[in-house]
Amino acid sequence: MAPVAWYGYLRPHRLRETPAIVRLFLASLSGAILSLCYHNSFPALYAWFCIALLLSSILGARAVVAFFCGFLHGLVFVFTAVPWIAETLSVHGGVSAAAGWGVLLLIGSVWAASVGIFAWMVQRLSLRSYTLALVGAPFLFICTEVFRTYLPEISFPWVLLGYAPAENPALLQLVTITGVYGLSFLAVAFNALLLWTDCGLPEEWKRRLTILGSAITVLLLVMLVGPRFVPKSEAHHIARVVQANFPENEQYAGDWYADHRADMAELEKLSLRPSPGARQPDLLIWSEAPAPFSFEDARFVPYISRLATEFRNPVIVGVIEWKPNTEADGGGPHPAMIPYNSAAMLNASGQRVFLYDKMHLVPFGEYEPFPLIHQVVTSVSEEVGGFHKGTERSVGTFANGYKFSVFICYEAIYPREVRAFTNRGAQLLINISNDGWFGASAAAEQHLRMARVRAVENRRWLVRDTNSGLSASIDPYGNVTRVMGRDVRGSADLPYDFRTDRTLYVRFDDWFAWMCVLVSAILVVITFRKDK
Repeated sequence: MAPVAWYGYLRPHRLRETPAIVRLFLASLSGAILSLCYHNSFPALYAWFCIALLLSSILGARAVVAFFCGFLHGLVFVFTAVPWIAETLSVHGGVSAAAGWGVLLLIGSVWAASVGIFAWMVQRLSLRSYTLALVGAPFLFICTEVFRTYLPEISFPWVLLGYAPAENPALLQLVTITGVYGLSFLAVAFNALLLWTDCGLPEEWKRRLTILGSAITVLLLVMLVGPRFVPKSEAHHIARVVQANFPENEQYAGDWYADHRADMAELEKLSLRPSPGARQPDLLIWSEAPAPFSFEDARFVPYISRLATEFRNPVIVGVIEWKPNTEADGGGPHPAMIPYNSAAMLNASGQRVFLYDKMHLVPFGEYEPFPLIHQVVTSVSEEVGGFHKGTERSVGTFANGYKFSVFICYEAIYPREVRAFTNRGAQLLINISNDGWFGASAAAEQHLRMARVRAVENRRWLVRDTNSGLSASIDPYGNVTRVMGRDVRGSADLPYDFRTDRTLYVRFDDWFAWMCVLVSAILVVITFRKDK
């Protein structure tokens, strides 16, 4: 007899004896434990065995039970990993706490349904053989992440599985080839290997254990020794990032500039303070912020232009850009001017020379994907439901000839969209964001982790400036060189530089993810093919 496996009586050759209630409990437990990977004080260890726990609840189950095992895993994971969604809606969105959790339930149900389908397909493959099911599991799991990334209008690829192993600097370098999906695949494959080790006949157990031991040895060597060989990039430039820490307001009531005269004076002081180092900052960045900064405002334009001339270097700032409504026909309720969530750059002469309009807006937060639903979810800022999508991934050019791009807040979680900036020639990536909506939750830390992966996927320096933290500079290998804390106003001089090389991921987009989708399609066909 093989020794008792870690999952006790749920060993694969006895899985058909497992009651459905036990399976559902284990699937829910795996989702709850996996979410610990995405909270500040917990390591990424759980990603290496939680999916095995989910798979053990699926193998040998009836189809409907397998689906609900996957569904409960996904739903519990959403409720424990991203509960801040409900809090944000209730605190800033003008809805009750119950309504906030109701919206989270809707989001979680869509997310969980994709995991349920994954579980169902693994169960169908297991009817042919457990080995086939476990080999197919990593490919099928990537399909759930592709679904979450490419789902029209309401996609939400937040905290994909690969972000957990990405905490290891050596493993992180894989994303230059496969994107974050490669790390997700690696984690699921290792989980499947754990289960496969005890799936065979007793006489096969030693051989399978040897394979598992070899895999663990290689993985540990990469994780423990590999980080020593991850280089650190040398920076030749300094950016001054200003963290304004403005409170989250739903409306800009009264005379905002008069009410915040002292705040604006303090931000100017932080922007122009003498640098303590030998190298002076040659770039100033202001984050996306809950403030009515607009180049259509006669009070803002002279202020920011004068700041640029006194700083004597480029200034990048988040603004609300108002443009003529080309769809207005003059006979209806269409407004003449419509707002965009934008980032602008002024040169050392105080002239605006660059503008990027955010292309991927936050559904229900910045625009209305489904207007009827939006009547239930009220605004989380003055412009909710009013922002319009940009049309071009702009690349700007500094006076020294180097090129850069700015992406805004939520866009940091979309690998292929950030990649598009690099493919258009950006040699530096800048991410401005307002993470104050997240409150004291783990969301700000999760957001920084995902931005860090974007820097490595593109092999670019990434300077990240947020309204209320966490602001940081990340080098092309994922080394976070400085982080400004949360809920503090201040400025920091952060290193950055430029690169021109393109990674395989930048060149070939989500090739790995779509390869997994193709293999999954073949596996699905196999499950429906009748043997002669």
